[in-house]
Amino acid sequence: MEQNAIANTQQLLNMPTIFPVNGVSPKFGQNNFIAPNATIVGDVQTGDDCSIWFNAVVRGDVNFIKMGNRVNIQDGACIHCTYQKCGTTIGNNVSIGHHAIVHGCTLHDNVLVGMGAIIMDQAVVHSNTIIAAGAVVLENTICEPASIYAGVPAKKVKDISAELIEGEINRIAGNYIKYADWFRDQVPQP
Repeated sequence: MEQNAIANTQQLLNMPTIFPVNGVSPKFGQNNFIAPNATIVGDVQTGDDCSIWFNAVVRGDVNFIKMGNRVNIQDGACIHCTYQKCGTTIGNNVSIGHHAIVHGCTLHDNVLVGMGAIIMDQAVVHSNTIIAAGAVVLENTICEPASIYAGVPAKKVKDISAELIEGEINRIAGNYIKYADWFRDQVPQP
């Protein structure tokens, strides 16, 4: 009996924190990986082949967060929104780097958000764009498609080539699907 209690406790400790807020629960697509210490609450919807990594927080408590397919939210990243003002929309094939903050904004398809970058309310990052590590995209900024933005505040630094789209944006998104496969069978999934 005691071994069953220990096994049940260990299984609970290996489960992510997922719960409803005001009666609205997160909804998940197919073939996702959610790390044991990730936190996902409220009005959150993921597509297929998404991954939410260690210590990531996705808080749909004050507005919605919608993600497409092949989205990876890397370790320590925070996805949030603004009460009664703006939700967060994330397209397909998007990578959000370690410790990035994505808040009340829109990321279109094929976007790479670098480590520690911050994207603020009502900013729009168009498709095939890279936000460099540590960049701060201010409120209401519109990031052009097929561009690289860097700095504080973030400014366009150059156009992006087809090789960079394939070699960085698509490669990283694809790698995170592979990495999720390594962990999925070891961690109970919701």
